[in-house]
Amino acid sequence: MPDIWFPYLGIEIEHLSKVAFSIFGIDIAWYGIMIAVGVMAGLFLARYLARKSDQDPDLYVDFLIYALIFSLIGARIYYVIFSWENYADNPLRVFDFRGGGLAIYGGVIGAVLTAFVFCKVKKYSMLKLLDTAMPGLALGQAIGRWGNFFNQECFGGYTDSLFAMRLNIETAAYTTPELLAESVSKGGVRYIQVHPMFLYESLWCLALVIILVFFFRRKKFDGEIMFLYLAGYGCGRAWIESLRTDQLLFWNTNFPVSVGVSVILVILGVTMLIVLSRKNKIAIARAAMTENEYAPDVELPEDQILAEMKADESASEADSQEEAADEATPVTEAESEAEQPEEKSDEEKKPEITDEDLWG
Repeated sequence: MPDIWFPYLGIEIEHLSKVAFSIFGIDIAWYGIMIAVGVMAGLFLARYLARKSDQDPDLYVDFLIYALIFSLIGARIYYVIFSWENYADNPLRVFDFRGGGLAIYGGVIGAVLTAFVFCKVKKYSMLKLLDTAMPGLALGQAIGRWGNFFNQECFGGYTDSLFAMRLNIETAAYTTPELLAESVSKGGVRYIQVHPMFLYESLWCLALVIILVFFFRRKKFDGEIMFLYLAGYGCGRAWIESLRTDQLLFWNTNFPVSVGVSVILVILGVTMLIVLSRKNKIAIARAAMTENEYAPDVELPEDQILAEMKADESASEADSQEEAADEATPVTEAESEAEQPEEKSDEEKKPEITDEDLWG
């Protein structure tokens, strides 16, 4: 009987090993391979976008070297903080990265902090760097999530939907009493039937990549793609995380940490998009005023600048509508004749003869 089974999609995987191969007795896990593939794909996309926006693609190679180190540390710290009970008896296990225990939000926080320091040293715009890197991060997440599939972990509660995934309880990373109560048996093998969270998040991130790349080509200000990523990923993760059965929880509560962080990111992303969009409009208005030789000695309030922009736009729109109405209005024959210049008579066309002409 299969280890993993999608009954309504007709997919059965007979045996799924966590280990891809071994080198000198060291097991190389599929999880690590998927993370590595995701990182390289993300770097490729970031370099591609850098070239398209007249940036140095090699800058993103330098950034990735540092970001990988500190993202890994951040992901580990985040996980350990919210699951300290697993390490309290043996704190040295904190350094056992091969034992598992990483959280993507810790990795994102580590990457952003790395970008802050990196851009300070390089004297480069942090918002521009993150705008270019975020589509690659989303692509890396979409690929990396398949590492959870090979580990048979990070799944949701019971479901009987089209994408329901059945896991052999002997090979699943864990089970819960609730899942065991809903388990099914076939051919003497017992399965838990769950939401495939890795698939949900992978598809969500792929959709986010398409959206971010689309807006990257049309972005109006630095920071637009970064905060769009935070808002978009936060929305999807809040929903996906609410379905999971192995959530990290806030201390002494049943509230998932990632749901709380996701909500904060959505609020932060939307707020900053509004603020930066407003600042961009004001900057455009001030540039237009300077170009029109209107540069007041006193700095105008932002609200007044925006109001004048709206007034100018309304006036332009009104003029356009008036011109369109004039063009659409039929001209009568009488009006047409009235508009024509009056034809001069033959007498009026003759040149005037002066005394000087007569007497030479």
